[in-house]
Amino acid sequence: MSRKVTIALDAMGGDRGPAVVVPAALATLEKDDSVNLILVGLADVLEQVERQTTGKYGKRLKFRAATEVVGMDEHPGDVLRHKKDSSLRVAIELVKTAEADACVSSGNTGALMATARYVLKTLPGIDRPAIISAVPGLKSPTFMLDIGANVGCTADHLVQFALMGSVIAAGILDIEKPRVGLLNIGEEDIKGNEVIREAGNLLSHSGLNYQGFVEGDGIFHADVDVVVSDGLVGNVAIKTMEGVAGLIGSFLREEFRRSSLRRLQGIAANAALDALRARLDARRYNGASLVGLNGVVLKSHGGADQLAFETAVQTAIVEARKGVPVRIGELLGKQSRECIRA
Repeated sequence: MSRKVTIALDAMGGDRGPAVVVPAALATLEKDDSVNLILVGLADVLEQVERQTTGKYGKRLKFRAATEVVGMDEHPGDVLRHKKDSSLRVAIELVKTAEADACVSSGNTGALMATARYVLKTLPGIDRPAIISAVPGLKSPTFMLDIGANVGCTADHLVQFALMGSVIAAGILDIEKPRVGLLNIGEEDIKGNEVIREAGNLLSHSGLNYQGFVEGDGIFHADVDVVVSDGLVGNVAIKTMEGVAGLIGSFLREEFRRSSLRRLQGIAANAALDALRARLDARRYNGASLVGLNGVVLKSHGGADQLAFETAVQTAIVEARKGVPVRIGELLGKQSRECIRA
């Protein structure tokens, strides 16, 4: 039987707020009776949900009122200073007080990261939290970090990202020693800038299952489970992937609409096209973890629909059950002891 966990959900975050979060929450409760949820939002929104559910889920669904909402375009510093009772912050505070094992928000990424770092603090040995997300791979997902939190990274930062990514991949993919690669402009040892080469050298002596440099096309192959880069490169890479996936979909629709014969061919190939759409569906990979914090925090895409938000919640459930922050701390401690012995 799965261990019971409690997840706090920011009901007000994202482009559609409660219209997505509430049905996703109720669907999660229907599918998994070992999960408890705390909906965080404005009082009138929560009252409406209470009337809608009429106590159906008992203590499995709780409510926590907030008086403020964080806009998607607000500056993180302003949010941190002036919106101390926002739904985003209250959800994170529930993790800090151990009332929740994790929280999920579709809100402003910068505000979520700044608030989570301020409230939860970073794990000992972690200089900078990172954002990690799964992308489609040939046989299983590949986990990429950092995808936007940190631009100017040192070699030590990249090693920390690799360690955290290894823990996430091990927990989600249920494998003991995830294979780690460092994103570079070539696979040869002489390629890349000084930071990348130094990070590669450190990783080769880190005790992680380091496979060496990987190029952009290697992200999708079955050769690595974790791809490490700084936030600028990682963000550009993942946004490019999203764009290409959308472009392929548009091209396919255009081609199958060119003539009656093409439309018939499209109907005949419908099963294969549906399978392709499912494999490339970004909603199945929604939910980026803010790793390196003293708690589990998931960032859902701002434009997520119900299915996408449910995916993010499921990832939060897995990370909470696996105790990801604790595992990262244990691995950091192990590395520190090995360095001392060396």
